[in-house]
Amino acid sequence: MTDKDLALALALADAAGAAIRPLFRGEWSHERKSDRSFVTEADRAAEAAMRKLIENAFPADGIIGEEYGTRNEGAGRQWVLDPIDGTTSFIAGRPIFGTLIALLQDGWPVLGIIDQPVAGERWVGAIGQPTVFNGKPATARPLKELSDAVLATTSPHLFTNEEADAFMSVAKTVAEKKIVFGGDCYNYGLVASGHIDVVIEAGLKLYDYAALVPVVEGAGGMMSDWQGNPLDAGSDGTVIALGDPARLEDVLEAMG
Repeated sequence: MTDKDLALALALADAAGAAIRPLFRGEWSHERKSDRSFVTEADRAAEAAMRKLIENAFPADGIIGEEYGTRNEGAGRQWVLDPIDGTTSFIAGRPIFGTLIALLQDGWPVLGIIDQPVAGERWVGAIGQPTVFNGKPATARPLKELSDAVLATTSPHLFTNEEADAFMSVAKTVAEKKIVFGGDCYNYGLVASGHIDVVIEAGLKLYDYAALVPVVEGAGGMMSDWQGNPLDAGSDGTVIALGDPARLEDVLEAMG
């Protein structure tokens, strides 16, 4: 990961935001994809803008995008793009969606950005460097007991029955008032900034989680799958994000 990579990633976030902001709470077309999830004009415009910049700057690099698929599939360097993570929030006019940008080297996330273009909030993480939030250091917070955690997930309805049982087993260890629903990628930025302690999700795609890993881990937290393994391009889509890595065994034990 070089300074040129970081500069491009920041330019990608700027380009995506420029495509999204004029359409937020405005008029735009949308439809359902084959998996029944929504896609909007803003999703497609933002990804198209980012892909063009990557193709011009690094034509040999791969691209994995939620809306327009894969380019240069066998490349060792892969840019992973989710133009609007949280499309339902975008549709509802809630500024808690985000643009996710990751760079993978041989399948491992080495650079990640979570960008909220309406609120003007941006987390940037890169391997070997501290995460920054709007240019200032972001630090996850320590957690002595899992019972003191603020726990988040986007929606319990996204879990299978078995996955929901595992999540609820963790939820039972924390006070009900400390459970947050909704938020998609925004929750992971809040882990990096020390406001949320644990996020548990399942069924995520590579473009949903790749950018999150450098952001959370560069702030002192950690991310893993539900078996405690590090996340890479081959992970199964189960995700745990922790502000305090010392609580991983507690979470795994609670999940059963």
